[in-house]
Formats: sequence, structure tokens, C-alpha cells
Amino acid sequence: MDSASLAVLLLLAAGASYVQTLTGFALGLLFMGGVGLTGVVPLPDAAVLVGVFVIFNAAQVLAKGWRDIAGREFLLVIFVSLAFLVIGYWLLGLLVSSSLDWLKLVLGAIIVLSSIQLLLRPAPLKKPSGPASFAFFGAIAGVMGGLFSTAGPPLVYHFYRQPLRPAAIRETLVAVFAVNAVLRLLLVAGAGAMPSASFWWGLLCIPVVMAFTALARRYPPPLTPTGLRRVAFCLLFLSGISLAAPAFLKLFGDLS
Repeated sequence: MDSASLAVLLLLAAGASYVQTLTGFALGLLFMGGVGLTGVVPLPDAAVLVGVFVIFNAAQVLAKGWRDIAGREFLLVIFVSLAFLVIGYWLLGLLVSSSLDWLKLVLGAIIVLSSIQLLLRPAPLKKPSGPASFAFFGAIAGVMGGLFSTAGPPLVYHFYRQPLRPAAIRETLVAVFAVNAVLRLLLVAGAGAMPSASFWWGLLCIPVVMAFTALARRYPPPLTPTGLRRVAFCLLFLSGISLAAPAFLKLFGDLS
């Protein structure tokens, strides 16, 4: 990896981690979207990097907060999400072998749909959801996690509707994402799909992610929560459209 590509990768990690800290999710989505647009590393390698970021973040968060994990909700989600993560990873292999444009189209669509979710304010429920709803959202999250290490949006939406303390929601989500990330890394290793040489340079993003997470906590921008959500929506929506539209035209342009 040349110095310019490494600089781009570090900037993507810095921006994504900063937004993640302010909005509660989006690190994987923004990072994957930026990598898809710039092509600094292959998308499968970028997904592995996101998994590493998630594990480091979880180690920091759960070192003190693990007692706040909501046991019932964690168990209702984790086994279903892990099973469907395997399916998502299998689908990633199909997309990679089929066409890079299909990979970009699917990723772009996921980013656009996730950005729209940012504008929605989930109405809180008076009583906890049933097991079936947790299984449903866990399955969607598992597929997205297997594809691109972006399991956050469906579970964030579902959990923030539950009558749980904010700390319990946050720690439970972090724990689910961490376990999913570990399994995904094991799948990559088990499949012998070792990342390319450029991936190892990408590990320099880890201290950048940690630094910009701390920076966002200490020096947040002078924006309201609604303003932050709108900025994050714009970043995600534009990156998703920029990624998906060219791929869509390449795949289906000849049909018109």
C-alpha cells in the first residue's frame, strides 16, 4: 500500500469513528462506503478491518460495563444472529465470485437504507418485545454482519424501542457486535481467505479509531442531537448512492 492510500484509509477510519461516537453507530457503514468509493483496499478486507475495530471498541467498553448487559435480550439475539452471519458470509463469497459491481450495489443499498433509519425515531414500547421479534432482527443483523461487518442498524433500531436502561441497551449491543465480529474473523480464517498485504497496513487504523473516539467524546461539535443525525444521514446517504448508482448502471444500463 502506498502512502496516499494509507492516508485515505486513516482519514476514513478517523471520520467514521468520530461519527460513530456521536451517533451510536455508523463506523462500519461509513468506513465500508468510503472504501468502496476509493478502492484503497478490497471490500472483503475492509470488512475484516471493521471486525477488528469492533472487537477493540468492545474491549474498551465492556471492561467496565459488562454487568449492564441485558441477559434475556442478548440470548434471544445472539444465537440467531450467529447462524445467519454464516449465511451472510456465504452470500459475500457468491457476490465476490460473481461481480464487484454486485458487491458495491448491495453495500450501497444497505448504506442508503441504514441512513434513512437514522431519521426515524423509534417509538418506545411499554413492555419488552417477544422472542420472535428479537429473532427476526437478529437474523437481519446476522446477514448484514456476515456480508460487510455492518450488523448495527436493525438491532440499534429494535433495541432502542425496548423499555431498557440506555446503559443496558448500549452494552448489550456492543456485546452482540463483538461476538459476531469474533465469529466472522474465525470464518475468514477457517475459509483460508487471508486478507491481502494491504490489509496489514490497515491495522494502523486501530490507534486512529481509539484517538478519534476519545476526541469526539471530549470535543463534540456544536450541534444538537437532531443536527448530528442529519449530518450522519447526509454522509451515509451520499456515500451509499455514490457507491450503488454506478454499479447499478453498469449492471442494468444495457437493459434500457
